[in-house]
Amino acid sequence: MSSSTDAASPAAAGRDAAPYDALLVVSFGGPEGQDEVLPFLENVLRGKNVPRERMLEVAEHYRHFGGVSPINEQNRQLIAALEAELAEHGPQLPIYWGNRNWHPLLPDTLEQMKADGVKRALAFFTSAFSSYSGCRQYRENIADAQQAVGDGAPEVHKLRMFFNHPGFVETMADRTQAALAELDESVRDDALLMFTAHSIPLSMAENCRYETQLQESCRLVAEAVGRDDWELVYQSRSGPPQQPWLEPDVCDRITQLSASNSLKSVVIVPIGFVSDHMEVLFDLDTEASQLCDQLGVSMARAGTAGTHPRFIRMLRELIQERVSGVDERAALGELGPSHDVCPQDCCLYTPQRPPVRPPVS
Repeated sequence: MSSSTDAASPAAAGRDAAPYDALLVVSFGGPEGQDEVLPFLENVLRGKNVPRERMLEVAEHYRHFGGVSPINEQNRQLIAALEAELAEHGPQLPIYWGNRNWHPLLPDTLEQMKADGVKRALAFFTSAFSSYSGCRQYRENIADAQQAVGDGAPEVHKLRMFFNHPGFVETMADRTQAALAELDESVRDDALLMFTAHSIPLSMAENCRYETQLQESCRLVAEAVGRDDWELVYQSRSGPPQQPWLEPDVCDRITQLSASNSLKSVVIVPIGFVSDHMEVLFDLDTEASQLCDQLGVSMARAGTAGTHPRFIRMLRELIQERVSGVDERAALGELGPSHDVCPQDCCLYTPQRPPVRPPVS
């Protein structure tokens, strides 16, 4: 990873180096019309051994939503909320936005930043947890974009992962409490909190702290809402059956617990997702919801962080700690704050190339 994507240290960032002059929001991207679906999926799957018929099957999911992924509009709303927060409280930084897979693409965004005279930017990745796809790959994307832009491309230093930041935990606790309140009082007290996150291959999970951070974040949120009955499950698996991925799957687990007569009500908390994008809407609000209806299980789904005021304030706090170069950084639990500068071997992953189910966002 190029050193241009990392800062020397949190303290040096504020005291010894040039000031930051912009914020870059980095996300996955998604189509915003039916004519964009296939080009988007082709971009996501470039270099991967995925049969075209499988890609067309996934494209059909988008047709149920008019070919529009909600992720881009949700990022616009997040940026607008953060702009208002920074305008009121500082620091005063313009916000740019670049995606991995669809417009606005990172090379185009960095080119605009260069044209605007941006020299040194902070980056917020729309992922709370460390993994190859949630952090390292975004850093690689930025490095590739810098290379494409050439001389004068801005430096980009990522903000730390925020899985145990008080602002994230408080946000998700509030979302969870709101979902619990949606359940009938007769089943509310017995409801299982089922936290969900995107499944990843075991070979990816073995080289990062994804599971550890998820377990800690779930524990902190459950503790904040005063619930002991919780578990972590996964969703949106993309790999072939012969490739081991993190389990259990959310629908498989609901089916298993229902069959044993031990599940009457559940609150699904998509803690692994920052916004209610396609995988949340399809895998949870459609598939899991329909399954619960069939099994007679009362279900409520908690919202993601989105533009919750505490989450937006957390983003400002993360920016402020890097701008000011403070060494003390907010974190709950035993794991402590995540690092600002990723070690050279952090979240390494060499993906296999069998046919896979493409992701949707």
